[in-house]
Amino acid sequence: MQHTSEDYHAGFACFVGRPNAGKSTLTNAIVGQKIAITSAKPQTTRHTVRGVVHRPDAQLVLVDTPGLHRPRTLLGERLNDLVRATWSETDVIGLCLPADEAIGPGDRFISSEIAALKAKLIAVVTKTDLVDKGQLAERLLAVQDLGDFADIVPVSAVSGEQVETLVDVMIGHLPSSPQLYPEGMITDEPEHVLMAELIREAALEGVRDELPHSIAVLVEEVIPGEDGAATKVFADIYVERSSQKAIVIGHRASRLKDVGIRARREIEDLLGVRVYLDLHVRVAKDWQRDPKQLRRLGF
Repeated sequence: MQHTSEDYHAGFACFVGRPNAGKSTLTNAIVGQKIAITSAKPQTTRHTVRGVVHRPDAQLVLVDTPGLHRPRTLLGERLNDLVRATWSETDVIGLCLPADEAIGPGDRFISSEIAALKAKLIAVVTKTDLVDKGQLAERLLAVQDLGDFADIVPVSAVSGEQVETLVDVMIGHLPSSPQLYPEGMITDEPEHVLMAELIREAALEGVRDELPHSIAVLVEEVIPGEDGAATKVFADIYVERSSQKAIVIGHRASRLKDVGIRARREIEDLLGVRVYLDLHVRVAKDWQRDPKQLRRLGF
């Protein structure tokens, strides 16, 4: 049912914050489905994943952006451009500040970057389940001094506390607008991209610190299963050097096997069918610096 714009509010919101501030976990908690990959490695999020929250009188479209950082490669520069472009088009920006960490230079840098935007700015104090009431009160006072926020909301994506309240607050700042996405649509990312992200998340798990930016995944082919047979998913994991390939594959292919098991479970949850996952690790030399390879890998 299409809503008229007078009684209906719809718009875009995104969470920003330094790496590991809980942005993707919060996006997943709000949308109620795993749409943004989560990992403790900075720059895990590379695609602008949108999650849509449907309410009878509103629609909140969450945009998940990569973290802003000091770029060292062409990929890094493109990610920063993407972040700034996204920020300029959103109605509400939530700055995520973990309750268990003091406000640092990274938080101040991001706060100053978003201060001039036309979006409503709210501070989201995340990970409240990790601190006691006294620590939380101190953190909330420190956040007040950080910038001019329309609202400050403490939440825990893990326990679910205040997540609904945060959604209410964000919706309260959205403009009057007709519906932007059809009912029941949760994300506009094609399934291929979501599957590739789930495989990349599994490949990042437990890999040494030198690898997070060097892994890209391309789902080459998906063959739906007929008459109850498993859906076949063929995917390639790309790294930049053969030494990295050895790390991803692991001793006697043990790590690649783990990656396959973990990713297959997630993809089965996503598609709701049994999945046969065929993974290969390939070397694309210095792909982060090569415009042609960046394009082919979807950046």
